[in-house]
Amino acid sequence: MNLEPGKTVPATPVPLDVELQVAYDAYMAEEPELASMSLEMLPGIRAEVEAAVAVLGDVSRGGRFTVSQPSVPGLHGDPEIPLLICTPASAPAPRPALYYIHGGGFFCNDHRTGLDQFLDTAERFGATLISIGYRLAPEHPYPAQINDAYAGLLWAADHADELGIDPERIVVMGPSAGGGLSAALALTVRDKGGPRLLGQLLMSPMLDDRNDSASAMQMDGIEFWNRSYNLFGWSALLGVLQGGADVPQYAAPARATDLAGLPPAFLDVGSAECLRDEVLGYTGRIWQAGGRAELHVWPGGIHAFDREVPEARISKAAVAARRNWLQRLLTAD
Repeated sequence: MNLEPGKTVPATPVPLDVELQVAYDAYMAEEPELASMSLEMLPGIRAEVEAAVAVLGDVSRGGRFTVSQPSVPGLHGDPEIPLLICTPASAPAPRPALYYIHGGGFFCNDHRTGLDQFLDTAERFGATLISIGYRLAPEHPYPAQINDAYAGLLWAADHADELGIDPERIVVMGPSAGGGLSAALALTVRDKGGPRLLGQLLMSPMLDDRNDSASAMQMDGIEFWNRSYNLFGWSALLGVLQGGADVPQYAAPARATDLAGLPPAFLDVGSAECLRDEVLGYTGRIWQAGGRAELHVWPGGIHAFDREVPEARISKAAVAARRNWLQRLLTAD
């Protein structure tokens, strides 16, 4: 849903959910300089992530998960890829696997942090959580990220017996940039081979590098992930290709012309976030291609609201909807 030539930008932004508005106002009052993104800010953002990794708690949750951190071969001689593999100790094999790709705009975050919600989900379904540490842009532009995600998935499927997972029940999932990479991975597996993915769970995914949808214009400066951050992320990933005519579908899945033959998808997005319209457009094209997709647009939701404000009622509803979809997916005949 890119803005058509000659069309005007919506003048009135969508109001935020009341609980999210309170949290957003408090955040911006404390960190007003974070309203826009720049290369100069990147070291500080990454330092905060490194600090979070340094004080990481017990990922095993007191022994309820068996945890390993292997490094696995990259694609075509690329560097090794770090994985975090968390297996519920009491879940019998073969288990389903949740293949998790972290967010962070392609330029930050870590595969070992922000996992509480997804560990809860893995424990609920007796699934192994596999979190991948892909290379970050701009030091490593496209295709480093999707190559790492693909190589890690191929390794996991090849070692399914060792990991105690069912290679026919792998669900790829991720938020934001990780959601975009999850969609790109589904396209990659369809076109280049690999394990048949059971599903793809895309949470506020970054799908379109053009950054020019009606919602991107309408909600600019209203929420955490605005057009400045979005542009920085895509430019870091693609460099001079960003926004041009030659962006591959495995970098920006919205560029794909054929969305047939993909695994069932769950997509969600907030009505008050910049990425809203590209998610709506992508879901619509899956349906038009005869595919299976479930879409949730959370009223007043902003980017990553369930992780930024997890106790909000809307956040709890979003997490419950994703788990409901997973329940149906994992128990289908």
